[in-house]
Amino acid sequence: MAQSGALFYGDNLDVLRRHIDDESVDLIYLDPPFNSNADYNVLFAEQDGSRSAAQVKAFGDTWQWDQSAAAAYEEVVESGGQVSQALRAFRTLLGPSNMLAYLSMMAPRLVELRRALKPKGSIYLHCDPTASHYLKLLMDAIFGAELFLNEIIWHYKTGGASKRHWSRKHDTILLYTRTKDWAFSPQKERSYMMHKYGFKKSDFKIDPESGLQYSMVYARDVWEIPSVGSATSERLGYPTQKPEALLTRIIEASCPPDGVVLDPFCGCGTAIAVSERLNRRWVGIDLTCLATNLIKSRLVDAFGESVEFSVTGEPTTPEDAARLAREDPFQFELWALGLVGARPAVGKKGADHGIDGRLLFHEKQGGKTRQVVISVKAGKTGVQHVRDLRGVMAREEAEIGLLISMQEPTRPMREEAAAAGIYHSGSEGVGSWGQHPSMQLLTVQELLEGRRIDMPPLTGNLTFPRAPRIERERPTTEPLFRNLSDAPEFSKIFS
Repeated sequence: MAQSGALFYGDNLDVLRRHIDDESVDLIYLDPPFNSNADYNVLFAEQDGSRSAAQVKAFGDTWQWDQSAAAAYEEVVESGGQVSQALRAFRTLLGPSNMLAYLSMMAPRLVELRRALKPKGSIYLHCDPTASHYLKLLMDAIFGAELFLNEIIWHYKTGGASKRHWSRKHDTILLYTRTKDWAFSPQKERSYMMHKYGFKKSDFKIDPESGLQYSMVYARDVWEIPSVGSATSERLGYPTQKPEALLTRIIEASCPPDGVVLDPFCGCGTAIAVSERLNRRWVGIDLTCLATNLIKSRLVDAFGESVEFSVTGEPTTPEDAARLAREDPFQFELWALGLVGARPAVGKKGADHGIDGRLLFHEKQGGKTRQVVISVKAGKTGVQHVRDLRGVMAREEAEIGLLISMQEPTRPMREEAAAAGIYHSGSEGVGSWGQHPSMQLLTVQELLEGRRIDMPPLTGNLTFPRAPRIERERPTTEPLFRNLSDAPEFSKIFS
């Protein structure tokens, strides 16, 4: 069976320019990271531009006017044309602010996305009301105002109500097309409004849950789709996760059955998972190892081990891993944790109290919650690191401790690990009794070769919520890329 999709870890601007051909994608959906909860005035506060460039981190979606943003601004302005004029106008209006940084970083990416769209293709840009009007002007400059098709309002009922203003309960999705001859399949939705004209009595059905009458009508540009609540089965714990129903409507409307969906900010992978379920091919790009790890787990949980897709950009050798550790220690940590299926102890680098990651599990369903505490070391390691982790294990009452290192453990490190003793599993009366070293040392080389933690089977793995299992048959398709071996090695993606 041909690969259904391609997942890229890296800067989407670089990936788009290196890997995505002209007019090769039917549908683009993007939900760029934007700190919608930040104070409005902070977003427009001018910055001195002296801050060091930093990658956008998961759980900390902010854009800052720094040297990287200034360089992006200059690149777009120097290219000329309407996009250049739009950015210069934004600078006159906004000054060197965080909002200008956001628009400057988005502009070249939107230019590349337009290039990737097929003539009949469409792009759905998901944004919140803080930035939607600026993005609308930027999209007009790139795609052309005459190719603006819809401003879709996604209405949801979450959170509390405000007594100081109208409660903010919607996002905006801007829909543009590549040409005036676009592909579109109308979608229907339930309507509970009683129409005096245009419907017969037989057109109405009864909702078994509410008892209300409804009819199926063509969807308008205001969509009332529930957000991903804490009790929904599809919730994965990712803060910006979008409901599958939202992406289902978009993909079924604007991507033909044999088409390709591209999400350049794929996050936890809702657009990817829905594309897979609907038998569309897909391309996903994200800058964080946390996102790519979550997407891989989500696809396997939902579709089984037989799901086939390529992953490009992640380290595949110790040399790759060493480069990532130098380029971005935080992403190296997330990547290493992903190799053993663990999650970070904190959202981003901060007060982790000696723990970089955790892996939570049950020996039986509903049994005691047990844990593996993990420390990741990219530099020189010694016996004190093992002693420190043993102390963390005692404090956290963890069953197993794991030290992941780039270097081979020394003999004193192995002796200290052995002194931690053995964890005996099977005390809850399930399976067979097992003996597992309480303190374990694994190198990046061993993990890349397939070594994993010596621990009981994860019959009740709690580390990441599992995506619901989906049964479906995928038709045979041509591969997305003629030769993925032509993809640049890891070092080039981050050069």
